[in-house]
Amino acid sequence: MSAYRCDLHMHSCLSPCADEDMTPGVIAGVGKLNGLNILALTDHNTCGNCKSFFAACENYGVVPVAGMELTTSEDVHLVCLFKTLSDALDFSALVDARRIKIKNKPEIFGIQRLIDLEDEPCGEEESLLINATTLSLEEATQLCKSHGGVAIPAHIDREANGLLSTLGDFPEEPDFPTIEVRDAESLPSLERTYPILSRKRAIVSSDAHRIGEIAEPGFPINLPCEIGASDQTVRDALIAYLSGRRGGDR
Repeated sequence: MSAYRCDLHMHSCLSPCADEDMTPGVIAGVGKLNGLNILALTDHNTCGNCKSFFAACENYGVVPVAGMELTTSEDVHLVCLFKTLSDALDFSALVDARRIKIKNKPEIFGIQRLIDLEDEPCGEEESLLINATTLSLEEATQLCKSHGGVAIPAHIDREANGLLSTLGDFPEEPDFPTIEVRDAESLPSLERTYPILSRKRAIVSSDAHRIGEIAEPGFPINLPCEIGASDQTVRDALIAYLSGRRGGDR
């Protein structure tokens, strides 16, 4: 087993709420400087910058994970992570068909900038990305799973768009083996209030929208592959880990 240092929830400049200097190249470079081994790009309701993110992470020797922070019809945020870039892009295309297309107002919400393989701007997403999709919690989870991914309730210790604050409880179904928090110290209290959480794996992610928010030194995850294993081997092991419950139960 090897301890990988991870940040599995970050936004590039494609998310309107993220700083414009959060390009895939900058995220990969800062992640490397911060001692991280695995980075996931999770823009709102799109994987549009993931291809450029993979190229940037290859340059820096960091394992990239393609992902998305999806907003369900209930207004719950799910971090969806995938084994392969192609799976993520196929998932993104299906999510795009379930988005409610409202023209973005950059002066209000921020610019939604697409970045090319050279880490340069190459366009903008015209429809606002941060509003809810028409995918229910159940539909989104199953769609993610059908593409070889894992869906994780995002920042459940937050009021805004957290599963607990939005639904008022943690449902038995759909089944979420892993949960995400922003603050590890919130977990004991949450587990006392919602005992079901004690059966879940928990990860801590930055939800970075600005350079200074990228995790340092990241969240440690023990995976059954050596540091330096192929990116695909590491991603496969990561998704398997996140798909399993605390204590190794499936």
